[in-house]
Amino acid sequence: RILYFVNLRAAMSTLTPLADPKQASFYEVVSTRRSVRRFTKTPISDEVLNACLDMAMLAPSSSNLQPWQFFVIESEEKRQKTVTYCMSQNAAKTANKLIVVVARTDTWRQHAKDNIKYFPVKPVPKPVQDYYGKLIPLTMTRGVMNVFTPAKWALTQATRKVRGAMVDPIYDADDLKNWALISTSLAAENLMLALRAHGFDSCPMGGFDEPQLKKLLDLNEEQHICMVIAAGERDERGIYSEQYRFERERFIVKV
Repeated sequence: RILYFVNLRAAMSTLTPLADPKQASFYEVVSTRRSVRRFTKTPISDEVLNACLDMAMLAPSSSNLQPWQFFVIESEEKRQKTVTYCMSQNAAKTANKLIVVVARTDTWRQHAKDNIKYFPVKPVPKPVQDYYGKLIPLTMTRGVMNVFTPAKWALTQATRKVRGAMVDPIYDADDLKNWALISTSLAAENLMLALRAHGFDSCPMGGFDEPQLKKLLDLNEEQHICMVIAAGERDERGIYSEQYRFERERFIVKV
């Protein structure tokens, strides 16, 4: 068992720091980010938190539809309930900030229109207008009780035979939820890295009572909680063990 963990740490030693100062700074942010379970009482200023949230929203998203939302818990009453709904984890109890990261499946229509509205080139090129005005609705719309799904499936198979590769459209509610959660997770990672760059830490919590938390935040059925991020300054007791990763050969496949 001891040799096993030695091998794991040895595998991490292959992550070589880069010489360029800018690259080294990024390496330091990524490599020192940890899931911290206890925080000090040092506050995160609104200025820093807003800057980190701005960085979160620079994350890539599918077709730039930005299906995310961030609920910063400020009410003490809501904070205490959020801690309870996060199973009273130490990270939640000691965090200076609690941020509920939500993926939305009900904003793509408006955001498709906004992509045309905010597009930096005027007049907006026709391919851009067609993409957001025609293709996105065709891809995302499911209809009542997924009534359009069989037709979309048939059209997709026919297109593959004639034109080759094609991305699967959204067939059902689970597809749409997964689509939104993927982009929202990228934004959450940006937020955690930005906090680390400002000298703070975080803990992404997946253990929470979603129905109760959704009720507390008055979320609708198309607002899906991706994770709850506890944030603050790292307490010396906040790291429960030395970091390790499995051998890279398990995960990197060159074909």
